[in-house]
Amino acid sequence: MSVTTHIDHDLVARLEPAAVLYRGNVMHARLKPFIHRFTYRVFSLFIDIDMLHEANTQCAIFSVGRFNLLSFHPADHGERDGSSLRAHAEKLLLQAGLKNMPRKIKLLCYPRLLGFGFNPLSIYYCQDEQDQISALIYEVRNTFGDIHSYVIPVRSQHVTDGSEIRQDCDKAFYVSPFLDMSMRYRFRLQVPGEHLRLRILELDPTGPILSATFSGERLPLNLWTSLLCFVSIPLLSLKVVLAIHWQALRLWLKGAKYYGHQAPRTRATIPPDVSGVS
Repeated sequence: MSVTTHIDHDLVARLEPAAVLYRGNVMHARLKPFIHRFTYRVFSLFIDIDMLHEANTQCAIFSVGRFNLLSFHPADHGERDGSSLRAHAEKLLLQAGLKNMPRKIKLLCYPRLLGFGFNPLSIYYCQDEQDQISALIYEVRNTFGDIHSYVIPVRSQHVTDGSEIRQDCDKAFYVSPFLDMSMRYRFRLQVPGEHLRLRILELDPTGPILSATFSGERLPLNLWTSLLCFVSIPLLSLKVVLAIHWQALRLWLKGAKYYGHQAPRTRATIPPDVSGVS
């Protein structure tokens, strides 16, 4: 006699926490024309954008849409006007040719600390009915106030062993004054679980020029872990902004070539061919 197991995805979704934390290290390495490397401790928020109300009740010192020790503000992302992040993501996915909208969308980003936040990179993980990642949206900011999204559906050739995704696309958004626009990105991400790892390799026509990684361990979002992260990694977002400017100064002193600011032409990039993965 065979037994058929039916998975109630709605029940599973209700049992999953609306938000968790990932605490770990960010590493940046400039590979040419000279070596320049730095590492610092950070913690990220991983939040289900359809369960913001539930996330708002998880922890006394974490809030959604209002001031707290730690907070998440939808207006920091997407259209940046407080409108639905789900609607924003679905619009981009439709433009990318994704026919079936994701059942869940989770956003990896830095939370605000004491009302201040800055996210150089936020990633939307879009999951289908089988909880497989069907698309990724890489939302990138620069310190000039610009924002841009790279929207890449996940194809079978992007998944290496069931737990790692590799994608690439041309650079289309000005980020650093010491990196030219004629570059290409290679994204390498581990499917989030007890640990989360990602790497972005930036290449010029002659090869890799910059490597950026994040490696973190999953923590529940509760009073204890939030306080622990806040105390052990204080002023997270301010530290990120200061680190960007301090490292830029060091690159300038080392003689890195300077490229002037270029305003973005569009709000999103959808690669015409995302099949090539290195």
